[in-house]
Amino acid sequence: MKVRIATIVPALILIAVPVLWSQPVAMQQKVADLKQSMAENRQKLMKYQWVQSTQVSIKGQVKKDQDEMCRYGPDGKVQKTLIGPPPAPPNIPTGGLKGRIAAKKVDEMKDYTERLKSLISHYAPPQPEMIQAAKDAGNVSLNATGGAVTLTFVNYYKPGDKVSFVIDTASKKLLSYDVNTYLDDPQKDIVTLSNHFASLPDGTNYLQQTVLNAQEKQIQVTTTNSNYSPVS
Repeated sequence: MKVRIATIVPALILIAVPVLWSQPVAMQQKVADLKQSMAENRQKLMKYQWVQSTQVSIKGQVKKDQDEMCRYGPDGKVQKTLIGPPPAPPNIPTGGLKGRIAAKKVDEMKDYTERLKSLISHYAPPQPEMIQAAKDAGNVSLNATGGAVTLTFVNYYKPGDKVSFVIDTASKKLLSYDVNTYLDDPQKDIVTLSNHFASLPDGTNYLQQTVLNAQEKQIQVTTTNSNYSPVS
């Protein structure tokens, strides 16, 4: 039996059109779900206070380990109060050649950490406006596996960077998000940020742990949030 190609092609196009059309629609819906979920969850978190534990290590040596009580202030920003005595000042030699070298290293590290903080501020916490801008620029892809959806944004803030959000399909809650970016050289100054979430008994989602790695200076910052309780 002969089947005309002219008949098959239109039929294939009609089958393919809904598939091609549904992907952008699904993408748009998942991005909207992500932004809505983050906004609603932030409002729930404003009713809580919690303990944030931060550990900073450089080249494998712990340089800072402290706990802070956190809560949202009237301006919507997180306010932190140190728990326990303030950390002891670093033992840095003063005077002479050793003092000058040590002072120079301290200044260099201070400058580096300030630039690192500035960089990370564009990724954490995620900004709905930046998510929407990356989506509108066509820099997002969607992958669904095992009850979760991954939204991956490229060129999110810097050319060649990548931010991935993993969302639970049923609850629409954010499970994790990872950042892969850089300071100056995308080959040497690699900076990664790994974020994992958990839920409180009332269903409120919270950032359980964040791990920041700055490859060039071998800096690792691990932040853990725990002991959530309602603000009295």
